[in-house]
Amino acid sequence: MTQKTRIGKTDLYVNPIGLGTNAVGGHNIYPNLSDETGREVVRAAFENGIQFLDTAFIYGPGRSEELIGEVIKEKGNRQDVVIATKGAHKFVDGKVVVDNSPVFLQESVENSLRRLQTDYIDLYYIHFPDETTPKDEAVGALAKLKEAGKIRAIGVSNFTIDQLRQANADGYVDVLQSEYNLFKREVEKEILPYCVDKGISFVPYFPLAAGLLGGKYTRDTTFVDGRSRNPMFQGEPFARNLEKVEQVREIANAKGAEVAHVVLAWYLTVDGIDALIPGAKKPEQVTNTLKTLDVHLTAEEIERIHQIFQA
Repeated sequence: MTQKTRIGKTDLYVNPIGLGTNAVGGHNIYPNLSDETGREVVRAAFENGIQFLDTAFIYGPGRSEELIGEVIKEKGNRQDVVIATKGAHKFVDGKVVVDNSPVFLQESVENSLRRLQTDYIDLYYIHFPDETTPKDEAVGALAKLKEAGKIRAIGVSNFTIDQLRQANADGYVDVLQSEYNLFKREVEKEILPYCVDKGISFVPYFPLAAGLLGGKYTRDTTFVDGRSRNPMFQGEPFARNLEKVEQVREIANAKGAEVAHVVLAWYLTVDGIDALIPGAKKPEQVTNTLKTLDVHLTAEEIERIHQIFQA
């Protein structure tokens, strides 16, 4: 039985390894996804002791929530699952617009409840900040939904430190989700310390830096997607980044582990991080990621990894 961890100051307890589900029904994100494979990924998570699923309206749009709802219905144990979803996007004249207004957030929660076929959402995030709504008003709307039992915890995502402070003016924010990995560590300056001080749990996305921290690439790897335009994956910077990954591989090899498992285990040693949500496109990737829990890093190894990526 996996030890469960508490998400910040909430009453949500989960396996520290969750599942990010933008490849479950995220037809607008990945080409050629199969809905049935998406269902299989969710089933694999449940069968292997993962309770924490992270989705969003914009994955699909709406399809990810629908598929997760179907599998939960089939499983029949709603109370054993911790569902996080997000809203803020809407379509206006065929364009995506971000809206944090209380009226829209309330409507978004209701629509997510319907797609997920449930009467409560464990963790609801404002997915992106808009430019006009005061953030404490937006979070205040979620606080009312929490009082009504529609959601159990309140999250915000992609907020700057100033937006986070405003959002948390009344102390209502439970979780912040933002980009963070060993190559992209800006949140360590102000955001992570603020989260630790206020008891806000920090959930990183892109923890493996689009696969760069997975240890599978070499100098000969070529990319045909967005990575081909990303400086991290080009020329000399790419070569330097791979050298850093190779230094982590030395630690991984000594433990009989994969690079990705060591990297994910490192995040779980960071103050403020309680759980991770690595994605998966196939069921076997779900079970592989769980091997992270077998990796135990010493204080020296934790510091060594920190230093490798400081340079």
